[in-house]
Amino acid sequence: MIRSRALLAGLCLAALSGSAFAAATAKPTEADWRTPAPETVMVIDTNKGRVLVELVPDVAPNHVSRLQALTRSGVYDGRTFFRVIDKFMAQTGDPTNTGEGGTELPNLKAEFTFRRAADTGFVAMAAPAGLEVGYVKSLPVVSQAWSWSDMTSDKKVAAWGTYCPGVVGMARDEDNNSANSQFFLMRQPYPSLDKRYTAFGRVISGLDAVRAIKTGEPAPAPQDLMTKVRLLSDIPESERPKVRVIDPKGAWFAAETKRLRALKGADFSVCDIDLPVEVH
Repeated sequence: MIRSRALLAGLCLAALSGSAFAAATAKPTEADWRTPAPETVMVIDTNKGRVLVELVPDVAPNHVSRLQALTRSGVYDGRTFFRVIDKFMAQTGDPTNTGEGGTELPNLKAEFTFRRAADTGFVAMAAPAGLEVGYVKSLPVVSQAWSWSDMTSDKKVAAWGTYCPGVVGMARDEDNNSANSQFFLMRQPYPSLDKRYTAFGRVISGLDAVRAIKTGEPAPAPQDLMTKVRLLSDIPESERPKVRVIDPKGAWFAAETKRLRALKGADFSVCDIDLPVEVH
């Protein structure tokens, strides 16, 4: 059981080889990019560098709403990364910086899974063992096969965010419904957390900064910290970075998926794709 004090992070890059399948996918065109809604991008300035997180309300609306509210209230400014495990995660978001605290807001009900509809925007990459794996925006997702929707009363299927590198999840205690303010940033993939901790977003820029955070349980003093956390929409226009990320609905993503599946074969994972991002 991972408690409110523990968590994870990381990155999986496909290794290029000399095979015919290893040729890099062509450079993305303008049509391959999308611009995230500015109210769904957390700009986390840390003493190790800037981290951008895209929140995905499609999969966990209540958790996203909580992170947006706490960010706007300033709760996350100056919060330390108090527990950081190499090849796992970096945890933060505790107003007491101890791993034992939270806010006065009520705890959140778990959103371990969500109901995927025809218009959710899920883009399938593969269908292993009767499931489908793919993306909703920047978040890697595992889903029941869409064919099951014919047999459900709401014509939807169950789906959940999967813990690839950079995925952001909510910390909790033994009670599934005890998440409050603490969250973690994945340093490496850890799929055993799937459907046990609410995944609600992903680092789209700055994973190198996350991996540079000092490790320890607890992290050694002086602990690394989030110096300032804002939503992109709340940053003055003159200071606001321009952000765009590859759209999983585009041709580049489809071509890169095809290349990686051919390259990796049976070892292909939804974590293998590295989504390009541009920040200006």
